[in-house]
Amino acid sequence: MAVAAAASDVHVRICHNELVKCDLEIKAAIQDIRDCPGPMSRLNELNANMKEKFQHQRLKLQELEQMAKEQDKESEKLALLKDVENHRKQMLSNQTVWRKANVACKNAIDNSEKDELLQGGDFVRQRKTTKENLAESASDITESLMSISKMMSQQVRQSEETVQTLATSSRTILEANEEFKSMSGTIQLGRKLITKYNRRELTDKLLIFLALALFLSTVLYILKKRLFPFW
Repeated sequence: MAVAAAASDVHVRICHNELVKCDLEIKAAIQDIRDCPGPMSRLNELNANMKEKFQHQRLKLQELEQMAKEQDKESEKLALLKDVENHRKQMLSNQTVWRKANVACKNAIDNSEKDELLQGGDFVRQRKTTKENLAESASDITESLMSISKMMSQQVRQSEETVQTLATSSRTILEANEEFKSMSGTIQLGRKLITKYNRRELTDKLLIFLALALFLSTVLYILKKRLFPFW
């Protein structure tokens, strides 16, 4: 049992470390997106890499949540579920920051390309290229927003499940506490009854002893009168 518990603790610590590492890598990747000068293909590569990092983080969150649900002690289970919720909130915050950085970077690249196009070359061709880039950018932004929306919806559902689990665990603890209180009252009542019974038993013994003494005295008196009537 001890070996299994120790192994579980090690896995929990490893999972925590992985989540912290993911968070740091995501923050660094967001900064890379902010600093990206273009072109759009480079930004798309950064976004693809970011999606992989978020996917890895989600898997680690699910792993930690599963380990939390498998804990024998209710207190450890609740503590791990709370950690899962904190990590999930941090991930949602990073996703919001990523979306803003992504939109800002795309706008900056679009503005830069517009400036370059307006500085020289065939105006019609430049205008066509700009429209194509804008359309591609709009499509990429829409795809990214839809992906983020889907991820946030999934995280919200997982958060609701976690909150429900916490509420169920809290009710279980409260019910156990009420049962302990009821058992305590029953034990106190039993102690009082036993004390009362012991006192009554002592009284019965005393009455029996007095009755026996009276009976023996009566027998001795009768024998005395019959055997020695003149005494």
